[in-house]
Amino acid sequence: MTMWPRHTQFRSLAALTAGGLLVAGLAACGSSSPSSTASSQVAASAKQTIVFATQGLGTEGQATANAVTAFEKLHPNIKVTILSLSPTSDVAEQQLEHYFIAGSSTPDVVTTDVTWPSTFARSGWIANLTSRHPDTSSFFAGQMATGTYNGGTYAMPWFINAEGIYYNTSIIKSAPTSIAQLVSDAQHAVATDKSLKEGLAFEGDEYEGSVTAWQSFGAQIGLNDLSNIDTPANVAALNFMYDAIHTYKISPSAVTGWQESNVQAAWLSGQTPFALNWPYIFQLSESKTNGKPTYPAVYGKTAWIPFPSASPQSSLGGDDLAINAKSTHQAAAWELIQYLTSVSAQDTRAIFAGDPPSVTAAYNSTLYKAAPYYSSEKAVYAVVTPRPVTPVYPSISSTFQAMISSVLSGQSSASAALASNASTVKSLYQTGS
Repeated sequence: MTMWPRHTQFRSLAALTAGGLLVAGLAACGSSSPSSTASSQVAASAKQTIVFATQGLGTEGQATANAVTAFEKLHPNIKVTILSLSPTSDVAEQQLEHYFIAGSSTPDVVTTDVTWPSTFARSGWIANLTSRHPDTSSFFAGQMATGTYNGGTYAMPWFINAEGIYYNTSIIKSAPTSIAQLVSDAQHAVATDKSLKEGLAFEGDEYEGSVTAWQSFGAQIGLNDLSNIDTPANVAALNFMYDAIHTYKISPSAVTGWQESNVQAAWLSGQTPFALNWPYIFQLSESKTNGKPTYPAVYGKTAWIPFPSASPQSSLGGDDLAINAKSTHQAAAWELIQYLTSVSAQDTRAIFAGDPPSVTAAYNSTLYKAAPYYSSEKAVYAVVTPRPVTPVYPSISSTFQAMISSVLSGQSSASAALASNASTVKSLYQTGS
């Protein structure tokens, strides 16, 4: 079973600790439907109830409930019932597939991880939104690409996540502009400050987080770059992960078992000057408890940049919104999606729950006044790169995970591992075309 990284598994620490699970059933909201022809569709103006299946605990769950309440005030004829999915990404995917395979007309609107839409679209489970003429230019291009399949648009970005390098400005005085400078800065920091336990924290466990780390460190695996993964860029990125542990010694051997929670703990405690992680860390770093910094080691000392490779990129995470192809309430479902992706709704969610907007116009003075750190995040989102957009990505990811693990543990060299796995990845990718 593939374990996805924490930005899709559990979201932010704030979301986990701030409250309980919002639960709502499907009772009386819909039933199995063999089709959703135009004649069976309910008009958006009709009085109706739709079901929104989504993840989110604590502040994220409350943010969704608040957004639904605001939507219902604007659309008093449409009631939205929230169906809470598991916070664990692969379990949530299985829950959605259960409804889809059963041919259920509910849920009507679904939240999908950015790696799911092509799989759902190929299976005929989610509706093609192209005829609704979505304004695709309003979103970061990298995330918008995750909702496309065979030339159609099947999902709209809800909120974005991207992986970048955090650095502690009280230790690292200026952003490194090259990999060599990052390594040098990390080595110098560890040598001169004995309170530091490592120079760079990153996810190296055999799970999806190691794949996103590899991509953020420069691996060219986005979109259609899978005909031959045995490339100099991919070798260099994998070599950096190995060298960080074994050659440069800026990362401990323990990172071969680290996931995002371990990186988060290392960063927030102030024991590392550099950490590769997702944007929720910025909100946590700048948070206060009873008027005092929650994490004084990093409060007011946090900066975030793309990894400084020759061509910087950041691995894309986040969530999209899609419509069940069997739903008979697709017009109302589209109204909900349009509301959730409006600038005002995006800003409100970003401020309340820390979910970065997917709409570029939401990065505005309203957002920056309430949460200034968002002004530092847009540079990372500007270079987001999707993981392979293919229905067979889970199988490809499993291959990548095992390959990365073999290199980090010293069982194989980067060049040998990539050479031996290239044909497997190519064959898997071709089956999804």
